Amino acid sequence: SDAEALGVILNRIYDNETVFVHIMHKDITAEYRTLPNNIISKIGDEVRGYAKSNHFSKNDFKEIIHIVDMDGAYIPSSSIIEDSSALKPIYSLKDIRTCNKHNIEQRNHNKSLNINRICSYNDKIWGVAYRVFYMSCNLDHALYNKLNSNDEEKENDSYLFAVKYKDDISGFLDFIINSDFSVVNGYKESWDFIKQDHNSLKRFTNLGLCFKGE
Repeated sequence: SDAEALGVILNRIYDNETVFVHIMHKDITAEYRTLPNNIISKIGDEVRGYAKSNHFSKNDFKEIIHIVDMDGAYIPSSSIIEDSSALKPIYSLKDIRTCNKHNIEQRNHNKSLNINRICSYNDKIWGVAYRVFYMSCNLDHALYNKLNSNDEEKENDSYLFAVKYKDDISGFLDFIINSDFSVVNGYKESWDFIKQDHNSLKRFTNLGLCFKGE
């Protein structure tokens, strides 16, 4: 659904290039074996693996745009609430309810350290320019203003989003750059902002910086 929502639109924007969307099907920033000292190499492995499976070389790539869900990674532990009925984490603008508080605390600890590493990384990966952008709390929240969507809702929302904007690129750019949830006051500044208070649970994205040339 992530690829459907953004893939066609990005290809329309970058009409002189081709945009390839690679879904990892995992949260590389939260894996327990992913650490600040190896996350760059792990992202490089993902890129090289994708390139190899599609018969590309690094010269075929102009830039790596990495989009991550924030998932409330920077909220205080007091905002992670033990709830035996929450078999999956339930997100709100102020807390995460879960049947395993310790697991979410550990995930957030790992995820925040890894995000700190990649958002401050100023070099290339596999010889290709790299930048990371966020959707908070996640893509469904940032693009559709919905939390805790099921798979069917994700598919429907991504389809409707793509239909709405695929022939209205100026409308998409206005949406992603100028909405009240757009954080486009500078790359470093946008990352400083999302780490504050409960912002990593609230509806924000800095993806608009891609299209402002910053």
